Amino acid sequence: MQSTSPAAAEPGPDWRNALQNRLDHDENVLATLEVDIGPAMQFATGALALTDRRLLGWQGGHWSDWRLCEGMVLRHADHAGIGTLELCDHQRRLALWRFTLAQQGAVLAFIARFERLQAGAPEPVEAANDDAEPDEDDDDSRPTSTWILLRLGRFARPYRKQLAVGFVLTLASTAATLVPPYLTIPLMDEVLIPFQNGQRIDPGFVGLLLAGLLGSALLAWGLGWARTWLLALVSERIAADLRTAAFEHLLQLSLDYFGSKRTGDLVARIGSETDRISVFLSLHALDFATDVLMFAMTAAILFSIDPSLALATLLPLPFIAWMIHAVRDRLRTGFEKIDRVWGDVTSVLADTIPGIRVVKAFAQERREAQRFREANQTNLAVNDRLNKTWSVFSPTVSLLTDIGLLVVWAFGIWLVSRGQITVGVLTAFIAYIGRFYTRLDSMSRIVSVTQKAAAGAKRIFDILDHVSNVPEPAQPVKITALQGAIEMQGLGFRYGNRSVIRDLNLSIRPGEMIGLVGHSGSGKSTLVNLICRFYDVSEGSIRVDGTDIRRFAVADYRRHIGLVLQEPFLFFGTIAENIAYGRPDASRAEIVAAARAAHAHEFILRLPLGYDSMVGERGQGLSGGERQRISIARALLIDPRILILDEATSSVDTETEKEIQKALDNLVQGRTTIAIAHRLSTLRRADRLVVMDRGRVVEVGPHDELMARQGSYWRLYEAQARRVEDDGSGGDDVQLPGPAHAAHPAGQ
Repeated sequence: MQSTSPAAAEPGPDWRNALQNRLDHDENVLATLEVDIGPAMQFATGALALTDRRLLGWQGGHWSDWRLCEGMVLRHADHAGIGTLELCDHQRRLALWRFTLAQQGAVLAFIARFERLQAGAPEPVEAANDDAEPDEDDDDSRPTSTWILLRLGRFARPYRKQLAVGFVLTLASTAATLVPPYLTIPLMDEVLIPFQNGQRIDPGFVGLLLAGLLGSALLAWGLGWARTWLLALVSERIAADLRTAAFEHLLQLSLDYFGSKRTGDLVARIGSETDRISVFLSLHALDFATDVLMFAMTAAILFSIDPSLALATLLPLPFIAWMIHAVRDRLRTGFEKIDRVWGDVTSVLADTIPGIRVVKAFAQERREAQRFREANQTNLAVNDRLNKTWSVFSPTVSLLTDIGLLVVWAFGIWLVSRGQITVGVLTAFIAYIGRFYTRLDSMSRIVSVTQKAAAGAKRIFDILDHVSNVPEPAQPVKITALQGAIEMQGLGFRYGNRSVIRDLNLSIRPGEMIGLVGHSGSGKSTLVNLICRFYDVSEGSIRVDGTDIRRFAVADYRRHIGLVLQEPFLFFGTIAENIAYGRPDASRAEIVAAARAAHAHEFILRLPLGYDSMVGERGQGLSGGERQRISIARALLIDPRILILDEATSSVDTETEKEIQKALDNLVQGRTTIAIAHRLSTLRRADRLVVMDRGRVVEVGPHDELMARQGSYWRLYEAQARRVEDDGSGGDDVQLPGPAHAAHPAGQ
C-alpha cells in the first residue's frame, strides 16, 4: 500500500520535476499542495500530490505514496495557529503533515479535490509539470469571463448622458476620418491622371478637393479631442466610484474576511486593479469602439465601391478570428495568475515595511529581501509564460494583414488591367485598407487589455459580492440609551470546524466590572469579540438590556462600546485627531478633558506642537504607555456604556502601568466593564472574576471566594505567584485583591 524512497532533493522550485519522475507513464496529477512545517515543528518545505490513483507526499527527506482505496480520508484540524492534515484509513493514521494557517485555503481546496475523487467525481486533469498555483480561495478558482465587464454598467449609469454624447462624437469623428480616402478617387481619376496625360485641370475643383481634405482632417481632430476629453473624465469617475464602493463595502465586512486575506492583496485590488480598469475605460474601450465603427463603416464603403475587391480585403478575417478565440483563454488565465502573484509581491511589502523595526532588530534584512526576490521571481516567471503566448499571436496577426494587403494589390492590379476599376478606385481601396488593417490589428491587440481588465474587474467584484457574516437587521431596533446589562445564554461559536466557545452562560449587571481570566486559548478574546459583534454567535444569543444584539444596527450598537486593546492602533495624523477618532466633531475642550482624564495631557503638552503634533504611522514616535493613554482618551471621549479592556497594561513597565491604571480608574466609572488582564493590578476594581477554560465558564465569583474553593482560579493564581517569586519581582504583581489586598490576580 505504501512505498518509500529517499528524495533526490528537497522540494523547491524543481520539486514538480522530481514528482514527474515518480509518476507512471499514464498517471495524471489532479492537485498539488505545499506544506511549510516539518515533523520537528520547524519551518520546512514539504509537498503532497494527488493523482488519479494515489496520494504522494514528501516529508523528512523521503517520498512516500499511498494507493487510494475505499475508506481512506483526509482529516483537517487547527490549533493555536498550526494546522494538521491527517491521512487515515479504517484502522489507523497513515501520515501527518503540519502547516501554518496561511496555507489554509490551499489545504481546504486540496481536501475537496481528494473527497471528490474518492466519491467518484475526479477533477479535470492538470499536467504534473504545470506551474499552476494552488487555489487561494473559491473566488479565485472560478473562471473569468469577459462579460464581467458588463457589470461595470451600474457604475456607468449615472453618466449615461455623457456616454451618449461621447458615442455620437466617436461616430462623427470616425466618419470624418473616412472622408480623405474617398476624395482620392476624383483626385486620381479627374485630376492627376488627366493632368499627366496633358489635359487641362480646373484649379477651383482641385482647391475644393484639397479644402475637403483639410476640413475633414480639422473636423476629425476637433471631434476626436472632444470625445477623448469627455470619455476620459467619465472613465475616471467610474473608476473612482468603483474604488469607493469597493472600499466602503470592505469596511462593512466582518473580521473573518480579513483574517483570510492578505493586506497587500486587498491594497492591490482596490488600488492597481481599479487603475487598470480606468485605463481600459478611458483608452482601450474607447479605441475598441472607434475600431469597431471604423471597421464597419470602412467595410460598407469598400462594398459600395467594388464588392469583389472588398471580399478579397476580408480574406484574412476568419484566420484572425480563430486566433483570437484560441488565445483568449490562455490570456485570461495568465492574467489571473499575474494578479495573484502580484498580490503576493505587494503582501511581502505590506508585511515587511510596517514591521521594519522587528526585521532590523532580528537582523533579518537578507531573509526579507530573499522573500521579496522569490515573490518577484515568481511574478517574472508568470509574465514570461504569458509573453511567450503574446509574442506569437501579435506578429502572426500582422503577418496575416500584410498578406491580405498583398492579395488586394494583386487582385486590384488584375481588375485595373481588365478595365473593371480605375486607378483612383484602387488607390482609394489601398488607403482604406491601410486604415482597415490598422484597426484590425488594433482590435486583435485589444484582446490582451480586455482580458487584463476582466481579471481586474473580477477581483474587485469578488469583494463587492462577498456578504458579511455580521449582517445588518432588516428592521433594526433603535437604541435610545443603554444601561449595559449583558446576558449570554447557551453561547456557542466556531472558527471553521473548530469549536471555541461551548454552551456558555453568563449575566453581567449594569455598571459591573468583570475580569476574564484563563489560560491562553480559553476563549477570552473570542468572547469579547462576540460581545462587540465582530463575529456573530453560532449558537445561543447575547442580549444587551434584554435585546438580542443582532437586532441592533451594527454601527449604532458599537457607538456604545469603548475598546482599549493591548496594542493600541494610532492613525497617521495629529494627537487631537487620534483622540477624536470616535467623535470627529468633538471640540478642543472636550478633547483636552478626555486627555486629562486619561493622564495624557501632561506628556502631550511636552510635545513640540502639543495636541497638533503629528503621530507617525501606527503611533511611531510615541512610547507604548503614551499610545495606550491616547487610546484610553479616545475611549473616554465617546462616553461608552460598555467598556472592553483587552490586556490594556500587559505591554508596559510598572511605572507606566500606574499612570495607565489611574486613567483606567476614571474610564471604568459607571460603565459595564469586561477586562482581560495578565497583571493582577489591572483587576483590582473587578466585582467578579470569570474563569474560562476551553471555551466554557468554569468558575465565577470574587477573588476571596474563588481562592477558598481551591479550584481552577486558585491553580491559576498559585502558578502566577510562583512565576513572580521565581522572577524575584514584587510590587503590584503580588498584591492580593479584596478587603485587605490591592489587586485581583489574573491568569492568561
